[in-house]
Amino acid sequence: MRDILPDVERWRERGEKVAIATVVSMAGSAPRGPGAKLAVSESGELSGSVSGGCVEPAVVHSAMQVIKTGKPEMLEFGISEEENFEKIGLACGGTIRVFVQRLDW
Repeated sequence: MRDILPDVERWRERGEKVAIATVVSMAGSAPRGPGAKLAVSESGELSGSVSGGCVEPAVVHSAMQVIKTGKPEMLEFGISEEENFEKIGLACGGTIRVFVQRLDW
């Protein structure tokens, strides 16, 4: 959290709403482990990372919705043999769960 905190504080000082996405669990291989965070500002600025690849844009999209609605979301990304490339997943074959919430202070 410390690595994203300066950016979050700057955005809040500007009066922007902010969402934080946090990896809450993982199974198998994943680019980032539990506790990894991505902050998203109302204007679309980013700080930190929860995964990379095609997962991160999906998390940003969710964060923008959470900023608007205030309703948190739990996201899961992974891929099985049957799914191949039909859904957003991790190229490394693991699964992650990401909790996205708006900061209300």
